Amino acid sequence: MLTAFFIMLREGFEAALIVAILYAYLRKVSRRDLLPSMWQGVGAAAALSLAAAVIIHFTVDSLEGAARLRAFAVISVFAVVVLTWMVFWMRKHARSIKGELQDVLADAMSTSGRVRWAVTAAAFFAVLREGLEAALFMIATATTADGGAVIVGALLGLAIACLLGYAVVLGGKRLPMRQFFQVSGVVLIVFAAGLLARTVMFLQTSGDLFVAWNNVYDLTGIAWLTTETEVGRFLGAMFGWDPRPSIEQIVAWVGYAGMVTWLFLRRPKAGKPAPAKESASVTR
Repeated sequence: MLTAFFIMLREGFEAALIVAILYAYLRKVSRRDLLPSMWQGVGAAAALSLAAAVIIHFTVDSLEGAARLRAFAVISVFAVVVLTWMVFWMRKHARSIKGELQDVLADAMSTSGRVRWAVTAAAFFAVLREGLEAALFMIATATTADGGAVIVGALLGLAIACLLGYAVVLGGKRLPMRQFFQVSGVVLIVFAAGLLARTVMFLQTSGDLFVAWNNVYDLTGIAWLTTETEVGRFLGAMFGWDPRPSIEQIVAWVGYAGMVTWLFLRRPKAGKPAPAKESASVTR
């Protein structure tokens, strides 16, 4: 439940942030008549994301044995790739996302003869990406958690994300969005490391991956650390916890989490200083 809550809070906030920026821009340029078109795009994207989640869920749920494990492995790997790309994209664009979205929308409104379609499309594709990502992560989370708890956690996270989006409309620049994305980015890296470790476990269980050293340690004697308890299921879904992992699982988790966290938190290299004349002309 907690894993689903955090994932949907993060993904939902990104979607809510985009909608809030589009909404505020349309109000700013006095085009409230285009707001229904924007909401139509948001609704269509949400419906398509939900449909995709249902189709993937029932497709995977119908598989058995090694085929089911391989399907979970593919979903987990894809989720790791998307998560990795997403955290670095947000690291780069957290400060400029508002201006970029407004520029795209302004260009669409000025060059398209069908302005309503342009606004609908802008909202649709902006939200669809977040919705599909959320659906993918929810399915990956559900491999080690109770389905009902995942739904409850996701709904709670989405509700708070919508409130945060509304706060963006009201408060705007006072929200520490850069800090939010940095902290949540680190947590998502840990989540992705867990997905990668579980991918190794799925492939080893299906017989597709060699096991050099199984059961590096065995903590199954501690009941609350097993997947039979809520705590154990949360640890498994959020951190890829396994009470008796193979060495390959440990190497995958530590290697990914260490390298990606270092790349994510390191400061970007400073650019070349501008010539004195140019700097003077800019500061005048």
